[in-house]
Amino acid sequence: MLFSATDRLYATTSKIFRIIECRNCRLIRLDPQPHPLELNDYYPKGYWYTSDIDTADRLEQTYRRLVLRDHLHFVERALRESEETGLVLDVGCGGGLFLQMLAERGVKNIMGLDFSLDAANVAWRRAGVPAVCATLSKAPLAPSSCAAVTMFHVLEHLYDPASYLDAAHQLLRPDGRLIIQVPNAACWQFLLLGERWNGIDVPRHLIDFRLSDIDSLLDSCGFEVLRHKHFSLRDNPAGLATSLAPMLDPMARRLRQIPETPRQRLVKDLLYVALVAASIPFTLVEAACRAGSTIMVEARKKS
Repeated sequence: MLFSATDRLYATTSKIFRIIECRNCRLIRLDPQPHPLELNDYYPKGYWYTSDIDTADRLEQTYRRLVLRDHLHFVERALRESEETGLVLDVGCGGGLFLQMLAERGVKNIMGLDFSLDAANVAWRRAGVPAVCATLSKAPLAPSSCAAVTMFHVLEHLYDPASYLDAAHQLLRPDGRLIIQVPNAACWQFLLLGERWNGIDVPRHLIDFRLSDIDSLLDSCGFEVLRHKHFSLRDNPAGLATSLAPMLDPMARRLRQIPETPRQRLVKDLLYVALVAASIPFTLVEAACRAGSTIMVEARKKS
């Protein structure tokens, strides 16, 4: 056992979970893993999508658009180099902002998939993104219909990540691209902060991957890795800020419905933004040393 922890960010439970490391393969995982019905209770309503429409929400959307640009560039490069035609499927699409931005940049054939019906509805209603509520293994799509399948921060939430990779393998065209992103359990932040690192996100993250774990899993599912990216402007600095001051995290405050006056909300938001900005130099150095707090991977089917 590495350590014990509970839901530090959203306080959905006071139950204590263990983070353990396998002696043989060294994979890090949550123990005990919650039953699926129990796990559902650990996702607050509105998790990873925005349901409000007010000034603060519009400002947050502007910020998200800014920090999502490196995700867009990563996927656009993959699409250019593959030269495949077909659907771009975003698994775990949330409110659909990523696909909305991709469509604004000229990608026409897009679709979102999320296990949350509320998130799929928000993607349709607010982002104008076609979205379905389903699991990837039961997605209503034909084999070889996708030019790309993206999964940003999805695999760590799954009991069986290989099942999603196998499903993606079936859906992708011969030279289609799989783009995934996961927290990196070999990052400096985890080494320094331990159970306070936001990337373990107890109890929602069932598995904590290192780069070697992800590469091995992709290989076993019939993929070859083309490139890695160790820095995400959206995730790395904000992840460190949330690890250091979880009570300042804007989404956590909103989902926990913490009472705040407009002035208090503004002050906390400004403090959080300042902490994110202050975290950028460290996270850039961390990523330059291939120890960033996230890993983004582009892969394709083996020949």
